[in-house]
Amino acid sequence: MKNKLKRAAAAVSAIAMSAMQLAAFPVSQSVTAATQFPFVIEGEDMKGATPWKDIYGQKIDGYSGSGFWYLTNDSASLEVDAPAEGMYQITVHGAQILNKEGRKQAMKVNGVKYDAQAPYSDKWIDYDFGLVRLKEGKNTIEFFNDYGYLAVDYVTVSEAEFPDLSKATDKLCDPDATSEAKSLMKYLKSVYGSNIISGQQQIYGGGNTIQTSIRYDEANDKCVDQDGKEYTIDKDSYDKDEQGHKFPWHCSGEDGQVYTYSTQNRNYTYNNYDNDINIIKDMTGKYPAIQGFDFGSNCPCYAWDDGVVDRMIEWTKEKGGICTASWHVNVPTRMADYTLGEPLDFSKTTYKGNEGGNSVSDFKTANCLVEGTVEYEYFQLCMENLAKQLLELQEAGVPVIFRPFHEAEGNKSNTDDPIDGSGAWFWWSKEGAVVYKQMWDLLQDTLINKYGIHNLIWEQNLYAWTDASAQWYSGDDKVDIVAFDKYNTQYNRHDGKTSGTPNFDAESGIFYKLNEFVKGNKMVAMAENDSVPSMENLLVEHAYWLYFCPWYDSEQDHYLLGEKYQDPEELSKLYNSDFCITLDELPKDLFSNNSEPSSEPDPTQPSTDEDYVWGDANVDGSVDMSDVVMVMQACLNPKKYGTSGSSEDHITAKGEINGDVDGNVGLTANDALIIQKFTLHLLDEA
Repeated sequence: MKNKLKRAAAAVSAIAMSAMQLAAFPVSQSVTAATQFPFVIEGEDMKGATPWKDIYGQKIDGYSGSGFWYLTNDSASLEVDAPAEGMYQITVHGAQILNKEGRKQAMKVNGVKYDAQAPYSDKWIDYDFGLVRLKEGKNTIEFFNDYGYLAVDYVTVSEAEFPDLSKATDKLCDPDATSEAKSLMKYLKSVYGSNIISGQQQIYGGGNTIQTSIRYDEANDKCVDQDGKEYTIDKDSYDKDEQGHKFPWHCSGEDGQVYTYSTQNRNYTYNNYDNDINIIKDMTGKYPAIQGFDFGSNCPCYAWDDGVVDRMIEWTKEKGGICTASWHVNVPTRMADYTLGEPLDFSKTTYKGNEGGNSVSDFKTANCLVEGTVEYEYFQLCMENLAKQLLELQEAGVPVIFRPFHEAEGNKSNTDDPIDGSGAWFWWSKEGAVVYKQMWDLLQDTLINKYGIHNLIWEQNLYAWTDASAQWYSGDDKVDIVAFDKYNTQYNRHDGKTSGTPNFDAESGIFYKLNEFVKGNKMVAMAENDSVPSMENLLVEHAYWLYFCPWYDSEQDHYLLGEKYQDPEELSKLYNSDFCITLDELPKDLFSNNSEPSSEPDPTQPSTDEDYVWGDANVDGSVDMSDVVMVMQACLNPKKYGTSGSSEDHITAKGEINGDVDGNVGLTANDALIIQKFTLHLLDEA
């Protein structure tokens, strides 16, 4: 039995449908009723195509069939009849002889556009058009001249082969990482590929300001409100205004709420930093497991304390949540306006990079690496201020998924140099990928080796405009997690719709591309987003992002309450599913479970091939549809049916090994599909 299923797995190694696909594939249905995959069609046989034998006199020998089709002005299409909704691979065997630097190509699947990059080749090679989503039944795939000039010998449509997410490491790039950071990383790896962790960005700085009637009575040295209620003064926060009058910057109430003095109205205010997680709680009945913070309020130009460290400590130590943080650190817009170490009006600072092809500031990023320059001295102060906050967190035992220099590439380059930074949104990447990676190295080396900071999980933002986007990656030895920031509410949709909101696109194509960039060695997260992808799209497309994290609600953009961004019903469905991990579901030992795996053999695991029967997931001695059900239950609801599930009928450790038949480590819906096809005699048993 083992050998038969091993050969069966090899025969269908390209088949890796999601749980949704399998559910839509009834046992009694004959696969002969639909297109047989892999499906291959000659380029010249597509609808609308005309046969070519050379490209304006230039021959490319070795084509199959009667010729090939050359994509110029006219489009050509093919139809496939899919047995189930799910992901499929599109590959073009072709040649591109027009552009030495490569040429972008365009394809529509049921009207939804996909792009691919075709490098130069005067020989027939395979061009990967990626994984696309097909609906059950008839689908139209069209190649059209958005960029064009691609010779198409033949097109292959095959069932998707998904990346092996178990390859991602939980080893941190900092060899001296704290035990809390190691424990958190271990947990992240344990859920990656089977669950998604919920997250929410918190407003920072002076956001969500609430006015009060509290005022300072200088004569009596008291803070009181209009009802005569007295508040406790922070004695260390006394200052003087321009007229020489004394006042305290902070006072607090009996409930611990801290209030800050407003110089404009001469009253005290506070910031409702919990606004966004409370919105989530009202929508879904749950709190997110991850909360996003930012260290941008403390930079050399304008140093104010927005209490971010205290809030992060509270979120971790009191609530048991996970912290992630970015760093919106500003620089002077005009260096001539700035004196090193002196404050500068906020309006004369920026974190922006390039706009309209021009730099927003005259701050030279590369000079941060050159001792003796004012930029170097300025950035040293930035890192010193940041280190003070990170050290407080480290001493409190708080690990942080740290995402500095985020969204580096920004938009793709608008020049011939794909990594010159001309599309960069921020100053840290406006001078291109080479300088950006040097900045990453400088920051990492300084924090680790100068300031002794080891509580960080280093997360780097990447994009996937073209294959050249991979050149922004700092490398496996410098990065622990890679992440994408999704903002596409009104455009670039692949959720099966061309209009309407919200856009529940799972962005699976970008997920797979980032996984490819890092060769599967790192976990891939959605560190920021507008609309949260729908659970259906995530599962159907196997877009197993480590976590999602919508941006905060503000007066300008309502990322949580705005109808174009979120659907409360859809968000609640995801939050309350077994697939999504919320705050109440995080383990109690989240930051203290850093035990190394034992080198002793596990007595629950079989020691030889003869100890188990491949495919027998329920360990009853035979392989039938009950094993398919067991595998699907374990994949879809691991909390109930996984090896440590709450159900008495959960899969055992031995059953998990029996059911893992596809040649990849870990139980997936692909294993269930292979077992199902075996039981239906749809696979060769010889």
